[in-house]
Amino acid sequence: MKTIKNLFLIAIVSVVTLAFTYNYQNPWVVPAKYEKMTNPTDPDDKENKAIGKTLYVKQCAPCHGKEGLGDGSKAPELKGDLGDFSSEEFQKQSDGALFYKSYEGRDDMPNFRKKIPNEEDMWLVINYVRTLGE
Repeated sequence: MKTIKNLFLIAIVSVVTLAFTYNYQNPWVVPAKYEKMTNPTDPDDKENKAIGKTLYVKQCAPCHGKEGLGDGSKAPELKGDLGDFSSEEFQKQSDGALFYKSYEGRDDMPNFRKKIPNEEDMWLVINYVRTLGE
């Protein structure tokens, strides 16, 4: 009887541990092709900055928040970690990785191929997101 209780306890602890570590075991793998991509747009161009910010506010801020803190109006409805775009960890990602994640999406993060069909515009959003880490 004691053995059954111990096995049951081990099973419960295992399930809880798996639940808490799921996101760490399921990393968002970015294909090498995208990791190596470079942003073809000029991040310092004033018109580019304005377009990137406008697109971010319209398409990204409802979930990620105005300042990229993951506190947008839709955030409470979502399950995943929305990230903190101002964090050093987030900003360490390559532009290509951010492009891939934004364009492909995963789980609660939709892909933006249809909402932002012009790839250059997506790069402008990435330029804007980079300013959130300053």
